[in-house]
Amino acid sequence: MPSEAQLLKKLKEKAEKKILGESDKKTTPAEETQTSDNNTMSGGGSGKPTNKGGGGLTNTTPPDVVQQINDAEQAHAAGNFSDARYSIQQALVGVEIQLGRELLKALPDQILDLKEDTLQDKVVSNQWGWSNLTILRVYTDGKERQMSMSIGNNSLYSGWVNLYFSGAYTQAGANDQNVKQVRVKNYKALIQYDDSKGYTLIVPLGQSSMIVWECINFKD
Repeated sequence: MPSEAQLLKKLKEKAEKKILGESDKKTTPAEETQTSDNNTMSGGGSGKPTNKGGGGLTNTTPPDVVQQINDAEQAHAAGNFSDARYSIQQALVGVEIQLGRELLKALPDQILDLKEDTLQDKVVSNQWGWSNLTILRVYTDGKERQMSMSIGNNSLYSGWVNLYFSGAYTQAGANDQNVKQVRVKNYKALIQYDDSKGYTLIVPLGQSSMIVWECINFKD
């Protein structure tokens, strides 16, 4: 009778022949096409289709103030107070957008040698109330110098500014300051310098509302 070692050797040889035989089989063109189609349908094997395009989203049209007020009156008369409240809020947002556009018109066309870039004008109101209104105007020389001015809510700086003026912010040494307190038309303000961003002048108007000038490539 064959020994245990011989039996194991024969089993190993049979297994190797079977593996080698399966690896020698070639995939037919039809099978390759089917595999490619399956991968395409499954989004590269992830099980989800791949998005190949779409219309995207367009800017929301500002609310029509008169129409929203009419809608509020109709909803109120029908006892639908939730819709009436929503329409009033939308009317206020529409008023804010109009105010923001009027403020943009009142801004100068040119500051120093920098001309306005009206393509970058923005008026944003994500909820009724002055604290949620933001107006943006950009001035540029068309080369490297640029000054952007934002008016309204600015959550990016509001917490830091409030912390600074509350006295909780520790200033660096007199010869190594990148933030200083200044005054602009009798308003308390902060001016900051950063090598990558240039100068930033911040004038608080309230807890979160402020005017911010960001000046790139300006000399001292």
